[in-house]
Amino acid sequence: MRLILLRFGIPALVAVSLLAYFGVPYANRLLADWFSSDVNLRAQLVANSMAPTLGTLLDTQSEEDLRNYLGTITTDERLLSIMLCRANHTLIFKTDRTPGAISCDSSATIPDGSGQRLQLKSGSVQVSAFPFSTSKGVPFRVLVIHDLSFIDRRQSTARNHVFALAGVLATLLALLVGTLFWFLVRRWVSVLVGDIRGLRFLDDAQSGAASWPVLKQVRLALRDMESTQRLEIDFRENWTPQALQQVVREHLDSPEMFAVSNREPYIHNKGPDGPVVQVPASGMVTALEPIMRACEGTWVAHGSGSADREVVDGHDRVRVPPEDPSYTLRRVWISPEEEEGYYFGFSNEGIWPLCHLAYVRPAFRESDWEQYQAVNQKFADVVASESRTRNPVVLVQDFHFALLPRMLRRRKPDATIALFWHIPWPNAETFGVCPWKGEILSHMLSADILGFHTRHHCQNFLASVDRFMECQIDHEHMTVTLRGHVCQVVPYPISIEWPPRWLARLPDIDTCRRNVRERHGIAADVVIGLGVERWDFTKGIVERFRALEALFDKSPALRGKVSLLQVAAPTRSKLPAYQALQEQTLAEARRINEKFASANWQPIVLIDHHQEPREVFEMFRAADFCVVNSLHDGMNLVAKEFVAARDDEDGVLILSTFAGASRELPEALLVNPFDVAETAAAMLSAIRMRRDERRVRMKAMRRTVKENNVYRWAGRMLMDASQVRQRQSLQKRSRTS
Repeated sequence: MRLILLRFGIPALVAVSLLAYFGVPYANRLLADWFSSDVNLRAQLVANSMAPTLGTLLDTQSEEDLRNYLGTITTDERLLSIMLCRANHTLIFKTDRTPGAISCDSSATIPDGSGQRLQLKSGSVQVSAFPFSTSKGVPFRVLVIHDLSFIDRRQSTARNHVFALAGVLATLLALLVGTLFWFLVRRWVSVLVGDIRGLRFLDDAQSGAASWPVLKQVRLALRDMESTQRLEIDFRENWTPQALQQVVREHLDSPEMFAVSNREPYIHNKGPDGPVVQVPASGMVTALEPIMRACEGTWVAHGSGSADREVVDGHDRVRVPPEDPSYTLRRVWISPEEEEGYYFGFSNEGIWPLCHLAYVRPAFRESDWEQYQAVNQKFADVVASESRTRNPVVLVQDFHFALLPRMLRRRKPDATIALFWHIPWPNAETFGVCPWKGEILSHMLSADILGFHTRHHCQNFLASVDRFMECQIDHEHMTVTLRGHVCQVVPYPISIEWPPRWLARLPDIDTCRRNVRERHGIAADVVIGLGVERWDFTKGIVERFRALEALFDKSPALRGKVSLLQVAAPTRSKLPAYQALQEQTLAEARRINEKFASANWQPIVLIDHHQEPREVFEMFRAADFCVVNSLHDGMNLVAKEFVAARDDEDGVLILSTFAGASRELPEALLVNPFDVAETAAAMLSAIRMRRDERRVRMKAMRRTVKENNVYRWAGRMLMDASQVRQRQSLQKRSRTS
């Protein structure tokens, strides 16, 4: 029975399938070529018959006579319309039924004496072009446009005949083989169902019984299908590291991956007993580090730690994370002069205040710009030298490397480059302050993808490009074409990993509260408000202190019952603006504490040194409310970290409307950070809010942060990168073919 099936049934079914698979396209092509040739011949006959009369009518310039004459010609059902074009591709005359998508200019590429088939919304047409001249010697072209719908109808008929023939043959084969095949299928189905359900055949398959060799393979296939399906669910609904790995593996074909940033994810500093590892307080590191752990690859960053050189190998590389290495950190060394100009100068005294509406005047110096260019070139050279393939995927991070896309493109023309801008992009008028705006924009547009936190930032960037660059902008698809290169401008709201890995090392909420209160001297009955950020003028720390003061002024009963635990990690302390901010913050904290403090309570507990992520998340779990009142911010991941830390679905988030996170977390208490009274009122609402309302708000925010986690952020960007790579591959094939 099996022999009959293998020797007769399967070859016959294959023959029928091949007939259907190859017969229909062949018939379609044969008919299309046949009718196209016939139509073109008809068009030539029509054009030749019209030429003498048309030449005379064009010389007399009688439009009415021309209309009547051509109207008579186009009464043929298949002859759709006729167009007359000048030698410079401008229109002389066209009949009434001429499709709007066809013009003299669009048909200029059709060779004289031949035809071209076009697919329009209304159906297929063939445009045939013929050169003539008037009796006075003026050249013109005749375009004869035929309706090809009759070809489509005949192709459909031929296709139906082929399918009908295949169906008849398949039916005969089914009748012939069916009876013999029935008993075999029935027997094997019962065996497979029993194996899948774990019945008596399972043991035979597991033991490798010779009588059931296929069962083990079936079980493995089912398990693979189940695993793939689970990853697809993660990929579409719940973004996880495994789902992101699937994107890299299947959609990007496991490319060589690079991340480039100024700040490194792990810093080695000298300690009394050897190098000590520190994780910097950086939203960019918080977002990107889980991606690199999931995708491996190489992270290229400035080696800024005092012991960084001691732990790298001979190629300036070190495997990280230290406790579970999964990717490579490639450190780049820059001199103090380069750091002064590139980092402290152009990046943080120029670009940073320019992009933030925080009322600190940007400073632009020629020497800083030169160092900025030099360091960008140094990083481009390092990435190019580290890459072993012609087309790596490079994720460039932030405003420190605006020039890197073009510099890297020169070394790696086939690289897929995405630049994500972690801070806001200002409006065009503000950006125009920068003396090197043209150079910055042209270098950025050499990337394949430019990412910003919000659509508003994307629109500001496109407006800047529109004002200062000569290029083509497609606002509908948000693309910019410069010198033939297409750059996509896309909003990618950045996020955090879910769940944050630091939570696995922390105790329950009550224990975290006790630990934080004991560590910072806060009584058990005192409400804890929390602020966590780098010590930056964009974060609104002074405004937060004044809002707390306004709260105590308006509600004296709360004195002694509320404390603000403020973490301010020092940053860029060499710069005068930051030194002034730190002095002002310390002065405000002293003034307010002196105004309200008692023997066993102070309103502001200021922590003015770096805190490790585990300590920060412990504070998140201990706080009753968290204040994120940034004066201007790209996204602000502190807001999302606070939400992620609250698995008890408690706590209140007070969030600035000028932070990108406010677009995703409307359940927070949204405030204008410049309005001290409004922020104070939000603090009062947070303190008095009922438990059920806190739960509803926090539950909704947690669902948003979980669904829109950092793996989704990276996944969307990498999916777009895969489309870029596919498009580039097709273009390369078309050029070589």
